[in-house]
Amino acid sequence: MLLSNLSYVLASVLFILGIKKLSHPKTAREGNFIAALGMLIAIVATLLSNGQIDLKLIFIGMIIGSIIGALFATKVEMTQMPQMVAIFNGFGGGASALVAAAEFLKGGEISVFTISTISISVFIGTLTLTGSFIAFGKLQGFISGQPIVFPGQQLLNALLAITLLAVGILLSISSPTEIEYFYYLIAISAILGITLTIPIGGADMPVVVSLLNSYSGVAAAATGFVLMNNGLIISGALVGASGLILTSIMCKGMNRSLANVIFGAVGLKQESSSSASGKEVAIKSYSTEEAAMIFDAAEKIIIVPGYGLAVAQAQHSAREVAEYLEAQGKQVLYAIHPVAGRMPGHMNVLLAEANIPYEQLKDLDEINSEFEDCDVALVLGANDVVNPAARHDTTSPIFGMPILDVDKSRTVIINKRTMNTGFAGIQNELFGYDNSIMVFGDAKDMLQQLLKDLKDL
Repeated sequence: MLLSNLSYVLASVLFILGIKKLSHPKTAREGNFIAALGMLIAIVATLLSNGQIDLKLIFIGMIIGSIIGALFATKVEMTQMPQMVAIFNGFGGGASALVAAAEFLKGGEISVFTISTISISVFIGTLTLTGSFIAFGKLQGFISGQPIVFPGQQLLNALLAITLLAVGILLSISSPTEIEYFYYLIAISAILGITLTIPIGGADMPVVVSLLNSYSGVAAAATGFVLMNNGLIISGALVGASGLILTSIMCKGMNRSLANVIFGAVGLKQESSSSASGKEVAIKSYSTEEAAMIFDAAEKIIIVPGYGLAVAQAQHSAREVAEYLEAQGKQVLYAIHPVAGRMPGHMNVLLAEANIPYEQLKDLDEINSEFEDCDVALVLGANDVVNPAARHDTTSPIFGMPILDVDKSRTVIINKRTMNTGFAGIQNELFGYDNSIMVFGDAKDMLQQLLKDLKDL
């Protein structure tokens, strides 16, 4: 027991060091390895401290899991990373719920404390499972990215929560043989996970993914109390706490509370808002050849990546254009909004994959003052995070959200495939500004043609 606890302490230290190193792209790979080593130590310590475990089943599970993991790693594209993260969150919550359920169903005398922790683990784990798969469906397009609401939805959620609490109390005072309450707990938790996630719009998916990640950690920590496993308690608490911190950062990045994200249904059409009503804006469409002449005369360029860049897998093309411009003596920076893309850090991951120097990546607070003396802001598929309506349109669902001040640049070149709205479901008034021009097309194709035109000048 002493040796296993010391192993858990060592694993916990490695987890914390790994998380710290994950905060910077240059040390992220090392941090991932350190955290993985910590998990290996925790797993080995658990197996060695329990002689009743069938190691054959453990190895079979490891082989199956390794095969599935390898397939995910090789087949899933970077644009699908948010969906994969959502699924992994769901699997983590589901695993915790299954372990807690197995502890309950094996029978015998169970203390009130153990039943309470089992109930918490099953509730949060099952909610995370169903909620994560709803998030996956919204990100993948199987389910509408718009908020799905119906009359009495909040009342239904409140009734489900009250019923869940009552079932949990009945479960703790009932005989373990009366398992119908346990099945009620699972069913209500699954339904609540769905009803809490479907009204959340696609624009809020980064926050939802982060929150569900936190839920999976809390479920794991609760399962650790069920099994009285210190390693699981510590690792679950680390995941839960880091997920909540990241969720708070994401909410701050949108100037909204977590309650507003969960219950606000941002993305529904707001008929009273001129931005949301689909009001036509007068745009100026340019060719890449015309855009190349503007870049040729510029001295300072800021690239603003968005989901359009991710869809087109244009990060490498963006780097090639930036390197050519830098070779011509121009300054190039990248503006990263905290909620750009479909998951926390989505743009950072894509640009790091393209070996873009991290020093050129500037977050919102760093970069906004740079736009005033910027010659060209190149917006690649970003929409809601550059919409000036967030500053002044009180009827807009994104009012108050901090945005990238691209409109203050001398020229804004916006690349989009179509004039469709972003995930918030509102039109971007930036498109009609006098200093804004549009270059339509796939981001990767556009950037490759732009580079060719720049070289031909």
